[in-house]
Amino acid sequence: MSMFKKADADDERDIASPPKIGQARPVRSKNVSVIGPTLVFKGELSADEDLIIEGRIEGTIAHHRKNLTVGKQGRVKADIHASSVIIEGHLVGDIHSEGVVSLANGADVKGNIFCARIIMEDGARFAGRIDMGEPPKVVAPKKPAPIEAVKTEKVPA
Repeated sequence: MSMFKKADADDERDIASPPKIGQARPVRSKNVSVIGPTLVFKGELSADEDLIIEGRIEGTIAHHRKNLTVGKQGRVKADIHASSVIIEGHLVGDIHSEGVVSLANGADVKGNIFCARIIMEDGARFAGRIDMGEPPKVVAPKKPAPIEAVKTEKVPA
């Protein structure tokens, strides 16, 4: 160990914030579920922890306050509702996210994306539409009405 070596931050990485595209992420960590490449699931999937999908899913996925990653081996045919979404594999379905949706190099997405922010790497394939909602309207302060000169008439005494 070098005297100037920093502590390895990756060992204590918090999975609550999604990894950036291309950044390695731990396969197992606290409060993370992994659906392995040999697992096939049909139906409604919901959990109270972050989810990494490497298998095949068909149905709906609800993770409103959690992060979802469709890994490189993941094949998903479902509508997704999650806090943030990273797609590295294949998805047929709509994505609904209050946060960021990231499409990695090699991702193949067919469906609509409804999100606050989107990141799309070169090499990602996408067919559909993106709706980032209405940006907040900035209301300029109203200009005060011009003051008109008040005419005064002299009244005879």
